[in-house]
Amino acid sequence: METKMDWKKALKAHVAGKPMRSEEEKRAEETQLFTELYCQWKGVQPNRQVGANSSQQHESFKSIPKFYFKLPAEDEVLQQKLREESRAVFLQRRSRQLLDNDELQSLWFLLDKHHTPPLMGDEKMINYEDFLKVSQEAGPKCKTYFTATVFAKLLQKDPYGRISIMQFFNYVMRKVWLHQTRIGLSLYDVAGQGYLKEADLENYILELIPTLPQLDGLEKSFYSFYVCTAVRKFFFFLDPLRTGRIKIQDILACSFLDDLLELRDEDLSKEMQESNWFSAPSALRVYGQYLNLDKDHNGMLSKEELSRYGTGTLTPVFLNRVFQECLTYDGEMDYKTYLDFVLAMENRKEPQALQYIFRLLDIQNRNYLNIFALNTFFRAIQEQMKIHGQEPVSFEDVKDEIFDMVKPADPLKITLQDLINSSQGETVTNILIDLNGFWTYENREVLVQENPADDLENFGEGEEV
Repeated sequence: METKMDWKKALKAHVAGKPMRSEEEKRAEETQLFTELYCQWKGVQPNRQVGANSSQQHESFKSIPKFYFKLPAEDEVLQQKLREESRAVFLQRRSRQLLDNDELQSLWFLLDKHHTPPLMGDEKMINYEDFLKVSQEAGPKCKTYFTATVFAKLLQKDPYGRISIMQFFNYVMRKVWLHQTRIGLSLYDVAGQGYLKEADLENYILELIPTLPQLDGLEKSFYSFYVCTAVRKFFFFLDPLRTGRIKIQDILACSFLDDLLELRDEDLSKEMQESNWFSAPSALRVYGQYLNLDKDHNGMLSKEELSRYGTGTLTPVFLNRVFQECLTYDGEMDYKTYLDFVLAMENRKEPQALQYIFRLLDIQNRNYLNIFALNTFFRAIQEQMKIHGQEPVSFEDVKDEIFDMVKPADPLKITLQDLINSSQGETVTNILIDLNGFWTYENREVLVQENPADDLENFGEGEEV
């Protein structure tokens, strides 16, 4: 029978037999032991790269490093943990390389101290020679900002060849903020591939809420709806192909994050809040609309309930297409799908909104609109006009006007790109899907001089929700 090893005694004997070593020697032994165990676990020789094959014994591999590393599978727990830890250490290192508040303040004092007279109005300026002096005194962290390229970018029409120290300082602060934000977003990048999935962005915004004073009044029970409302705008505009993920670079490049972080301002005006999709009043407005439309209070919207959206003048044909093409549950729309619909309706000038609506208008799935498609939707407008006692407008006239406005490459087909290039996408979609939109277009000359509020009653009795 095999005797059981006494690990305690064995370890003590092992340590006792070892001479005193330096920390560096201990780390080297630890690294060697880890490498041996890791390679043993992977089933490869310790002196070979993990995943290497016989072709990698070629001489070129001594000078060309391995540049592709396969992502670990879900069952490779050790590799995943190693990857996560490596990313965390990397992000911490990058974070330490950024200027903190004290260093930014010191930089401002140096710029102010070395500014080059005379003043340009009330602004202090600095020439390239003094710019380099500040660079030498500012420290190694600032070196990347004090380049000839940066100076040239900020150079305008100063007769002495100087740049504004305020503009330069704002540039540095913006760069620091972008790096900080990228690091913050990268912490939520579970895959470590430079993009965020929907759940990743939801976690980021949920943890951001307590840091935004303008959202202090939100009840915690509303947090999930707020997060959903905020996340949908990012994905609607930055993921039009519905891949389910967004590049972190795209998030940083767009203005949405600025709008979201604008809520840190405790003195944000009421007008600014109302125009900001991410503000509490805006989120409550959109969610309130959804609740008002939901007449049977089942948490979903039927086609009939959605028909009351806005002024209640969207055509039945268009609403049918919404429920045919968009994700529904037993023929009803949930809040997330509703948010996409609202973003499309409220931003019809934007390419992403036009793409959403174009997909609904393209009833034959041909990636273009022909006369048949236009006639299908405008016929519903004509029927609505009859119901309200108005003389229907000829389709031939409207069709000619639409093609004249868009000027498509093919005189018989309108593609999505034609619609976007024409800058008339909002007008065209209004004509085809919304009776109020068509009425506004038909009476555009009169509306320049008159208030249409009273006349609109002739075309629809649905109130704006």
